[in-house]
Amino acid sequence: MSSSRLHRNKPEREHSLLLRRVLGGVLAVLVLYSCASIGRIEGGPIDEEPPIFLGGTPAPGALNVQKKKISIEFDEYIKLEKPNEKIVISPPQVQQPEIKANGKKVGINLQDTLKLNTTYTIDFGDAIQDNNEGNPLEGFTYAFSTGGVLDTMAVSGTVLSANNLEPVKGIQVGLYANLADSAFTTQPFERVGRTDSRGRFSIRGVAPGRYRIFALQDADQNYYYSQPAEVIAFADSIIIPTMEERLRQDTTWVDSLTIDTIVERRYTHYLPDDILLRSFKENNIVHRQVKAERLTPEKFTLYFTVPADTLPLLEGLNFDDKEAFVIENLTGRNDTLCYWMKDSLLYKQDSLRVKLTYLFTDTLNQVVPRTDTLTILPRLTYAKQQKKLQEEREKKLKELEKQQKKNRKKKEKSDEEGEEQPEDSIPPLTLPIEFLPMEVYAPGSLDIYDYLTLSFKEPLSRLERNAFHLKQKVDTLWNDVPFDLEQDSADIKKYNVYADWQFGESYTFEVDSAAMEGLYGLHTEKIKKDFTVKKPEEYGQIFFNVSGVDGPAFVELLDAGDKVVRTVPLTEGKADFYFLAPAKYGARLVVDSNQNGKWDTGNYAEKQQPEEVYYYPQLLELKANFELIQDWNIRELPLDRQKVNELKKQKPDEKKKNRNQNRNSNNR
Repeated sequence: MSSSRLHRNKPEREHSLLLRRVLGGVLAVLVLYSCASIGRIEGGPIDEEPPIFLGGTPAPGALNVQKKKISIEFDEYIKLEKPNEKIVISPPQVQQPEIKANGKKVGINLQDTLKLNTTYTIDFGDAIQDNNEGNPLEGFTYAFSTGGVLDTMAVSGTVLSANNLEPVKGIQVGLYANLADSAFTTQPFERVGRTDSRGRFSIRGVAPGRYRIFALQDADQNYYYSQPAEVIAFADSIIIPTMEERLRQDTTWVDSLTIDTIVERRYTHYLPDDILLRSFKENNIVHRQVKAERLTPEKFTLYFTVPADTLPLLEGLNFDDKEAFVIENLTGRNDTLCYWMKDSLLYKQDSLRVKLTYLFTDTLNQVVPRTDTLTILPRLTYAKQQKKLQEEREKKLKELEKQQKKNRKKKEKSDEEGEEQPEDSIPPLTLPIEFLPMEVYAPGSLDIYDYLTLSFKEPLSRLERNAFHLKQKVDTLWNDVPFDLEQDSADIKKYNVYADWQFGESYTFEVDSAAMEGLYGLHTEKIKKDFTVKKPEEYGQIFFNVSGVDGPAFVELLDAGDKVVRTVPLTEGKADFYFLAPAKYGARLVVDSNQNGKWDTGNYAEKQQPEEVYYYPQLLELKANFELIQDWNIRELPLDRQKVNELKKQKPDEKKKNRNQNRNSNNR
């Protein structure tokens, strides 16, 4: 072979070698990718199908099972999403089982001893998903029995929060064949389920019989009601599971518009399927003092777990407590009390020792007086507070000094250019007068039912009522109008101004300087606020004609965020709301059994359900100068269908919802 021939083929050989290396590299990358992620590399339709169950050990529905290890196989690689949250095993397991996904299998290792002659169900919810797209296998349940019978009945329903009908997600719902009241407070659930994002639950593997049903937000994971802080629900009636045959129609489609066939299929439906539980938290009945807090030298706050009818008794041990405090009842229930110290000699003390007598729940669960000695220390001592204030003053003075130097240079430059400025253009080097901090609520456009409010950061020691002036503009004159000035019933640091406002009229509200003095010596500056009251045509009205109510009740008008806008008592079946701003509104009715004007929770020991709550089943869009008259039968719809989705904070899982919609559209 000639050298020229060899020379000519060298580039071809190099090109062939390079091509083989590139192809080999691509092949290696593809192999590595396939090992890391089983499934589609690129191209082709998106997989929207969930994993398919193939089989397991023990076999589904197997009898006389003795082994605690379970293996379940699927047709593709799978993963588990939040297994501890979504997978529910019944009977409940005191020791948490081991649940793992391994390739195409799910392995479960039960830690508790298997119970004799018992049906075990493993409800996966939507925890099982394919490895790539995350398509869930929804409603998948695996069951077997340790005896000769497999129990197959089921009961289902919904758990709603009693005070606002919100769906309760993730709460346990359990059954007891033991009908004694004490079972719920002493024994674990016998069968258990868990609610989904819609508040729906299903308890499977139930044997024929009579049961009591409960819901439990299980804080300590012992599957029974053992802590007063746990959220619970209970049904008054006994649950008796039954089943019946039903027909359903299965439709196959030629395309999105053309039906191929409709086939009727028989199936077994389990009842009851409409159990409704209203969850609540009992009032904390354990009386105790939580803490004493002194964030600033001038005041300290005492916290208690339970409201009380009277104030606790406080005796100073290293100071004279007689008329030493202004007491602020922060909640109005004597469970959070703020003690403002009047005398500077007292709040300059770093340590306050007090003897405190209050109500306490003893070991026999009896409420008795208890006396403790407390040492109350400030988070920031008076000396450090004054040092911090002095540093802030010096900082402000330095800033003023800098500004003064700039002003002098500016004046000197102006003088040189022949534009002389007066000496008072340079402000003196002094801090501005410090006034008592105050917020004034007096909007420029005032609602006809509203009032003015003055809010302070500390209680007042003095208020001059004759320094307040309210005037109405009549033609070109300002006439004095009568008004009431009252300390707010819920906050001693607030004062409200009430008057009989006239639609569309203009007003001015003035307070003279130094009309009010704070507890620690600062005075208020002068106030002047101008405002106009809204006209009647700027409002709308909503009138409800309510039926189906037994006993006293009140109606709460709600905004689009489910917050209370206004409350009126139900009078002869009517709830009228006047002078409403144009907006979207909902409504909630509370059956006020004890007529105390508020919703009251339940009590399991006394078999007392929480007070009933109903929602008007739609949002009302109110326009200005409109009246809406609405008939409202509170029992026309079941409770779980009353609250509109726009008002719900607990929404259905959107990912699952969208996936189901896509799947349904593809099946047409």
